[in-house]
Amino acid sequence: MKHKVVITGLGAICPIGNNANNAFASAVDGVCGIDVATKFDTQLTGITAAGEVKDLESVLPISKREAKRLDLFTQYALTAALEAWNDAGVHDGDMDTHRIGVVLGSGMGGLETICEQDRLLMAQGAIGVSAMFIPKTIINIAAGNIAIKLSLHGPCYGLVSACSSGTDAIGHAYYAIKEGRLDGALTGGTEAVLTNLAIQGFHQMQALSESTDPKRASIPFDEERQGFVMGEGASFLFLESEESAKKRNARIYGEIVGFGQTCDAYHVTAPLTEGTYAAKAMELAVLEAGIQKEQVGYINAHGTGTPLNDSIETTAIKKCFGEHSKNLLVSSTKSMTAHMLGAAGALEALLSVKALNAGIALPTIGLIKEGEGCDLDYVKGKSRPMSTEYALSNSFGFGGHNSSLLIKKGE
Repeated sequence: MKHKVVITGLGAICPIGNNANNAFASAVDGVCGIDVATKFDTQLTGITAAGEVKDLESVLPISKREAKRLDLFTQYALTAALEAWNDAGVHDGDMDTHRIGVVLGSGMGGLETICEQDRLLMAQGAIGVSAMFIPKTIINIAAGNIAIKLSLHGPCYGLVSACSSGTDAIGHAYYAIKEGRLDGALTGGTEAVLTNLAIQGFHQMQALSESTDPKRASIPFDEERQGFVMGEGASFLFLESEESAKKRNARIYGEIVGFGQTCDAYHVTAPLTEGTYAAKAMELAVLEAGIQKEQVGYINAHGTGTPLNDSIETTAIKKCFGEHSKNLLVSSTKSMTAHMLGAAGALEALLSVKALNAGIALPTIGLIKEGEGCDLDYVKGKSRPMSTEYALSNSFGFGGHNSSLLIKKGE
């Protein structure tokens, strides 16, 4: 028996808001969360802009003492996951905790702690390395801490597929519930790697925007785009079977109805020029939902602002949707949030379901003139009313990963 998988809880902490509602309101208003970086050395790296989380202390659901034992990526994960859990309104006895899982994605895990501990090792020798070094850095530890905090005993793990990690985590949780192996799951993505090492690593690849104007640094689909801007934060959804949600009389934001995954099998960083397998991921998500492509009205694009990604994603959308691609509203919310790497897809899924319910297509801010090969309707500059039941959220990652979630509006 297959089960419908619904979304009943939302949580986020990101450069445009420290909870799900504030993040969405900021996105609707076209607020840019990108500014001059404070967390890494802009002179050393030559990179000016970043999408940083602000005022974490005001929403962190744990004590300062406990926070010191956790890397920042886990602190973000806990903040967003507990918001989603509370938003879902699960009370003691509502659900069997052995059938609730935690599935999260992260591209790089506790890199901030790795950098810190390496400095201490070099400066102080062996005694400088903390006994908490490993438990702070491994990616699955964020999922483990969420499970510990909420006493959830179902499958609990971390998933790594670069910038597709958050989307893939949601997809895996979706399958587990759809197939009846779980009743519910906290799922999403988290990332906190605004360090000199990470920034310079991406810069060496010529992947980052070198713009000295933060408001013109992340400009997906624009003819002047030159790379992406690094961001940070986390986003989580609580998914559960429709039977479980109705039994609890839970509010249903929407439904995950399709998930597509492919691999370009082409290059470690560059996407396949023809967009063949990115298109296939979208097609698989639509096919699984059993709907017509013409029923999809909105796409939250991967839209990084790199010259290759934006034109190839455009090609892939046209390859998947054909003539209907002219009718699609497509936007990149990375123009506001920057690129949160493994957390990006999870936040974009959250923004997509809220956009469906509000009937608002979110904007691609900073887009002035479309670049070569970018010829779709990217909801330039300002939000726009829309009326559609279905939205796609795309994520693509180094290694050739392509992932698409198809989301249905809540009834």
